[in-house]
Amino acid sequence: MVSVETAKERADNVRELGTPEVPTPKSRIFCLPIIGQVEGHIVLPSQNKTTKYEHVLPQLVGVEESPDVTGLLVLLNTVGGDVEAGLAIAELIASMSKPVVSLVLGGGHSIGVPIAVAADWSFITDTATVTVHPIRLAGTVLGVPQTYEYLEKMQDRVIRFVVGNSKISEEKFRELMFRTGELANDIGTVLVGKEAVEVGLIDEVGGLEQAVAKLKALAGSTKPG
Repeated sequence: MVSVETAKERADNVRELGTPEVPTPKSRIFCLPIIGQVEGHIVLPSQNKTTKYEHVLPQLVGVEESPDVTGLLVLLNTVGGDVEAGLAIAELIASMSKPVVSLVLGGGHSIGVPIAVAADWSFITDTATVTVHPIRLAGTVLGVPQTYEYLEKMQDRVIRFVVGNSKISEEKFRELMFRTGELANDIGTVLVGKEAVEVGLIDEVGGLEQAVAKLKALAGSTKPG
């Protein structure tokens, strides 16, 4: 006889996932999705698909501390979002002792770029894109010198992080960031799949199979003894 708890769980699964049974295989790889817009200190409207950085940071700490997890797989399909929140996630990923592999699916735009390159090895699928552009502010902006100085310092932080965690040179990254004529009413560059690898931003073109295999190889090479 099915218990009340089991029946309720199955009903919830059907409503949320479209199936009464959800496989729960034991895995030593922790999967972290960065989806939609990276939400920072300001709560975005409920209709926006967001990744809340205050939810991500504790998960990263948990992965680092868990003896059952040997590696982290970061899946990105993001339009970007809050710069400081994205950098916080990227900095924490880059400082982890356990191997991390990132995979850009669909898009890894704007502040998604530092998150992607923060991994020990990064992949991008053939059809996925990354957008490199200068930092932009939404809403009311005070037109005073201090505002522009703040933006320049924040932009330098992003550039320094990306260059320090990828194979791209600072000169090339700045050239892509400030390129004109490619984005409508804006400046920046869109890189599709292999193009992101050719400029040194992403390590390799590949999908889930390649990303998981690389992560297992990195986890195996970091075993003690």
